Amino acid sequence: MHERSSVGELADQLRRELDRYSPGGKLPSSRVLVERFRVSPVTVSRALAQLAAEGLVVTRPGAGAFLTGPARAVAAPAGDTSWQEVALSADGAADLVPRSVDASGVTVSLAAPPPGVIEFNGGYLHPSLQPERAMAAALARAGRRPGAWGRPPMEGLPELRAWFARTIGGSVTAAEVLVSSGGQTSLTTALRALAPPGAPVLVESPTYPGMLAIARAAGLRPVPVPVDPDGVRTELLADAFRATGARVFVCQPLFQNPTGAVLAPDRRAQVLRIAREAGAFVVEDDFVRRLAHEDAGQLPRPLVADDPDGVVVHVGSLTKATSPSFRVSALAARGPVLERLRAIQVVDTFFVPRPLQEATLELVGSPAWPRHLRSIAAELRARRDAMTATLRLRLPELALPHIPSGGYHLWLRLPDGGDEAAFTAAALRAGVALTPGRPYFSAEPPAGHVRLSFAAVAGTEEVAEGVRRLRTACDEVFPAKRST
Repeated sequence: MHERSSVGELADQLRRELDRYSPGGKLPSSRVLVERFRVSPVTVSRALAQLAAEGLVVTRPGAGAFLTGPARAVAAPAGDTSWQEVALSADGAADLVPRSVDASGVTVSLAAPPPGVIEFNGGYLHPSLQPERAMAAALARAGRRPGAWGRPPMEGLPELRAWFARTIGGSVTAAEVLVSSGGQTSLTTALRALAPPGAPVLVESPTYPGMLAIARAAGLRPVPVPVDPDGVRTELLADAFRATGARVFVCQPLFQNPTGAVLAPDRRAQVLRIAREAGAFVVEDDFVRRLAHEDAGQLPRPLVADDPDGVVVHVGSLTKATSPSFRVSALAARGPVLERLRAIQVVDTFFVPRPLQEATLELVGSPAWPRHLRSIAAELRARRDAMTATLRLRLPELALPHIPSGGYHLWLRLPDGGDEAAFTAAALRAGVALTPGRPYFSAEPPAGHVRLSFAAVAGTEEVAEGVRRLRTACDEVFPAKRST
């Protein structure tokens, strides 16, 4: 059994037994618990630490663990928080965009599904694909570096800024890079720096729900610009700038979420020209560059690498290629906007913890890093091919207009008139968690869609089993649509 699950099970068992002890009573010794539950001393120590963090026990070095109070605390009298409804919306009539934040589009890919449910809604690599040993070794080495626990430069460690600049390419320098705490934080900083509350911001349609949530939380008005298999439709982008007066366009030129589209070569220059003529910024969310598949070929450079005029604010992250908790990213920009980005980041977070920055340098500088990237390139291609083939065989009524050569998901269109919510619910009853398409649109969607992730599952066998279960959901929701 995995150590983490053993710790949780032991903590649960001890929690149930706390009624046996009086306040201040001593729990059995660690040696007794090891022998009784047949677990390691480390498991016992971590389980007791968990109970201590909950305030149920107190541990005293050399003496043991003691009950802090009754195991069943008396419930506190219920308060009345109804006054908050007035306080939170008292001046809401003047808001152009509601201040309440809908995080459902984000949490659907963060929440763990119930036991036995196949995770087709995951937004991160399965633990078997994460470089856990390499990260652990990097963190251990980083902790021993001189000054590793001291205060880092607010912009980030110079060596890490230089590494990000090299990976971006072009003429981007370390001085034009800020180290940030993950892509979501970087996007938040960028939007706050570039647009005042109430302003319009152009977004791809469909697009990443987390970015829409950021925009709305900042009081911005997302304006959709349609995407096709070659990326954003530039003629409509120009129209949107003229119609709205927007000064910001947020896009994902490489393996766009959710469509997987790559911005076509001729459109890359058009996007920069259109934005420059509008006096606007392009926020480039380069979130999965390191999740290219084995057959992706040569990748186009980031837009910022071909932008000498400071039109592009670039966001690049290491999280998707490592672990949900390895939250290290970079903001790259030229000109006065860089100082505004830096100021907002300092106010919000001060800086990225130095041990994490040092660990990042250890990781990307180790021989394990290129091996890891090669490994996930092969694994993601295998899973993508398995999911694509199985979908075509078992679920031909779900249209798959584009097969990406990077990223971790497929974007499927439901049959005409298909009920997206009903299909999502039926899939969960069949044992599959998937992501509905509606949160990816800032306005009315043209049709029902779902997004299926193949990165968060254990392997190709689980992919096949998940699609088999989806057949059951399709037969329930679209009984007349099945091909013969």
